[in-house]
Amino acid sequence: MNMPDFADHDGLALAELVKKRAVTPLELVDACIERIERHNGKLNAVVHTAFEEARRVAQGPLPTGPFEGVPFLIKDLGLKVKGWPRTSGSIYAALDADDADSELVRRYRQTGVVLVGKTNTPEFGIPGVTHSEKLGACRNPWNTDHVSGGSSGGAASATAAGIVPLAHASDGLGSIRIPAACCGLVGMKVTRDRNPNGGDDTDRAIGFSVDHVVSRTVRDSAAMLDATGYPEAASPYAPAPKLGPYLEEVSKSPGRMRIAWSAATPSGRPFDPEMLAALHRTVELLKKLGHEVIERDFDIDWRMFYRAQSVVSASNFAAGMLRWAERIGREPRDGEIGPLARRGYEAGKAITGQQAMWGWQQLRVMNRKILAAFEDIDVHLCPVLGGPPPRVDHVDPVNVDLKEYDRRSSAAFPFTPPFNITGQPSLSLPLWQSASNLPMAMMFTGRYGDEATLYRLAGQLEKECPWKDRKPPVWN
Repeated sequence: MNMPDFADHDGLALAELVKKRAVTPLELVDACIERIERHNGKLNAVVHTAFEEARRVAQGPLPTGPFEGVPFLIKDLGLKVKGWPRTSGSIYAALDADDADSELVRRYRQTGVVLVGKTNTPEFGIPGVTHSEKLGACRNPWNTDHVSGGSSGGAASATAAGIVPLAHASDGLGSIRIPAACCGLVGMKVTRDRNPNGGDDTDRAIGFSVDHVVSRTVRDSAAMLDATGYPEAASPYAPAPKLGPYLEEVSKSPGRMRIAWSAATPSGRPFDPEMLAALHRTVELLKKLGHEVIERDFDIDWRMFYRAQSVVSASNFAAGMLRWAERIGREPRDGEIGPLARRGYEAGKAITGQQAMWGWQQLRVMNRKILAAFEDIDVHLCPVLGGPPPRVDHVDPVNVDLKEYDRRSSAAFPFTPPFNITGQPSLSLPLWQSASNLPMAMMFTGRYGDEATLYRLAGQLEKECPWKDRKPPVWN
């Protein structure tokens, strides 16, 4: 295969070529390596490479899974890959090598993918942009002056640039959907515990964070979830039952859905007029496709909601830092963690057990109100971002004053967190482009456990507004 041919295929198409013996896994890995070497200097998306290991694995034998021979990247946060370093984007918490694969990494390998390297992530995955003192800023292949989103920004940047057709990502308050939106990709935040967390994954203890992928096509996202999203032995929380293969849902007619949409932000502040116009364009498209579309916001006290969430998240982060301190043998010194991590750590240590449990109780009550709003609708629609992807120097968690960073960040990324807290599946689709040729995505959220409905709707929208062949400037 020549290089443009490699990048033009999605993961399932590449695996089909391997099965037909039109190409070898080693050729695919070499094509991926060539694109990393060509593009990564502009993007800083891939932060660890294992080229010789990948070439050795590609020579087989490989599992005959749905992605046999397809190059794949793991986010440098949370998941362990045997023998590979894991930095979590942190000077303090960088580890030389993990001693075993995480359960989800094991499942990825069983799909037939070949692991080639790790992708950039901000420190501990905190912000909605991928920038840290440890790993540097990751850039958007649509315009390298703009962010790739976070915290899975490296995964999204590499996938959008055609380095890989899909890559591992994770989402704690928007970290799959935000980078997918910034880079023009499909980003499904799956239902809580749909994919395995593993017995040692304390970072997922509060249930906000999930793992899946970013991809250029809906079917790659669905097929990977079919392969990885089955019950995990001894998991303390049973995942919602799955009725059939998600890949089959992509080609099914969604029928006439009832879809609620809202232009309200949790802060009450208006968002970018170009994004608002894209939202209205989406509403008209859904009506044209035969869906019943109603305008309706959630009846939620968002100030109280986010107060409770911040208490829970901060106390969880402080507990996680305690585990790092136990492992490393000391607390982080000045300069070893960035300003966002330091602020979160100190705030979390000051929270009492009573306050943390108050937060949990408050979220429990408010989650019920949000989930109840889905009793008479199939899907909720809103944007993913408050406008086109912002500039790297505008939303900079390393160099911008934290209060100003908070203001800019909340304006850029206002919509995603509630559905981590409820645990619902929520999907970013790159339906539109801005006047400056940056991706503008819409977010579709389904009932708890109902990825199937979202994949059916996504398949319909992908046919109506195809995006796979849109190419960013960082491509050839």
